[in-house]
Amino acid sequence: MQKYNIAVVGATGMVGNKFLEVLSERNLPADNYYLFASSKSAGKVIDFMGKPHTVIELKEENIIDKKIDIALFSAGGDVSKQFAPVFAEHGTLVIDNSNAWRRDPSVPLVVPECNENDILWHKNIIANPNCSTIQAVVVLKPLHERFGIKRVVYSTYQAVSGAGVKGFNDLKGGICGEAPQKFPYPIFGNCLPHIDVFLDNGYTREEDKMIFETKKILNDWDLKVTATCVRVPVYYGHSESINVEFDKPCTAEEVREVLSAAKGVILQDDPAKLLYPMAITAENKDEVFVGRIRKDETVKSGVNLWVVADNIRKGAATNAVQIAEAAIRLGAVKDQRNK
Repeated sequence: MQKYNIAVVGATGMVGNKFLEVLSERNLPADNYYLFASSKSAGKVIDFMGKPHTVIELKEENIIDKKIDIALFSAGGDVSKQFAPVFAEHGTLVIDNSNAWRRDPSVPLVVPECNENDILWHKNIIANPNCSTIQAVVVLKPLHERFGIKRVVYSTYQAVSGAGVKGFNDLKGGICGEAPQKFPYPIFGNCLPHIDVFLDNGYTREEDKMIFETKKILNDWDLKVTATCVRVPVYYGHSESINVEFDKPCTAEEVREVLSAAKGVILQDDPAKLLYPMAITAENKDEVFVGRIRKDETVKSGVNLWVVADNIRKGAATNAVQIAEAAIRLGAVKDQRNK
């Protein structure tokens, strides 16, 4: 079996650590792993895949001689804009977890359960979508194929880990009465209807991401999508209330039938037994959980859904690794050692 040289960029961060965890579980056909981070973390030794790995400073001279086939990026948009092209120019397939490339029409935006064939037209950079979008489209894609979606209304309840270590620490410290360092107001005992910056139209950038990315991944630019994104005092796991209006008539039972067979989806929908998805039970899982499925009686054909997933696993690390797995399976990775 052919093996690959794989790099993790931003290996010491919250999502970078989760990349390493997921990689160690999924056992990609790798020959060598290279862990990159900033100069501040360079030289740190991380035990990974049963042996020590020394963190390498992210700079061009440390990239070009490694013959890296796949690079998983989670180091922020500015770092991605600077260094993803460096890897790509040397033939490496970059899978980037930041917002740097998601709107670029020449860059595929991929959730493997939805549009893995878009991997085939990559130009050495593939964008990993926003965490809140990923879990939503895993559920929406099979429904769109079966019933045709006219309109989507998102209301999200997003964990503090989506804001990185500082967001996580704001909740942890807030329990002890400490002032917030990341968020503009305390998150403990509170909900903030404000994720990322506000735009001129009154939406936040997070809401704008969900609207744009849903259309791009589902390849339907006529789709009507709106969103309200809220930060809640939960450590891990984004929860979403999704209202969907369809072109074709359908019942809640038909929606359950479609989703029970959907790839990457676990149906948890038995109100009589108090069975429904929760952040606390989705934590550290790779699947997307859906429940509270019921007809929207205000429209001719529509449903309400409750969708939950671990934002750091499926919403970031696992989806990126799944893209790498699909790229290998589809023959979309160039072997740099035979150049």
